[in-house]
Amino acid sequence: MSGAKVGAVVMAVLLSVYVALVGWRAVQFVATGEPVAVAMGVALIVLPIVAAWAIWRELAFGIRSQRLVRRLESEGALDLGIPVRPSGRPERAAADAAFPGFRAAVESEPDSWRAWLRLGLAYDAAGDRRRARRAVRRAIELERARD
Repeated sequence: MSGAKVGAVVMAVLLSVYVALVGWRAVQFVATGEPVAVAMGVALIVLPIVAAWAIWRELAFGIRSQRLVRRLESEGALDLGIPVRPSGRPERAAADAAFPGFRAAVESEPDSWRAWLRLGLAYDAAGDRRRARRAVRRAIELERARD
């Protein structure tokens, strides 16, 4: 398991413990019957629900995106042609220069999950994480719609 996966699992476990403790405290507040404590308890009950949803959403995104990356790799279409540094990170200037080609591929095939995934990987290589996630989410949506 890669370091990033281990880190994600550790963070999810720690957040789950935190959510459980906050949830238990919320139940204790509600059990007091005091209006202010009950209001605080109800507010704290919402936190674990939102946190559990956020954890699930992020884990599902990670699982689905990794599945698509492995599928693209098995098809031999994962190589973006962007050189990497000795650390393994892409060279930013090369990623920026290669980016228009990935954008053109999405524009010519807007319903291709492969094109969107490659665009997302190019965004990531260029350091634009927000757009990378958006493009990968679009790839996941397109791939799920076809199956």
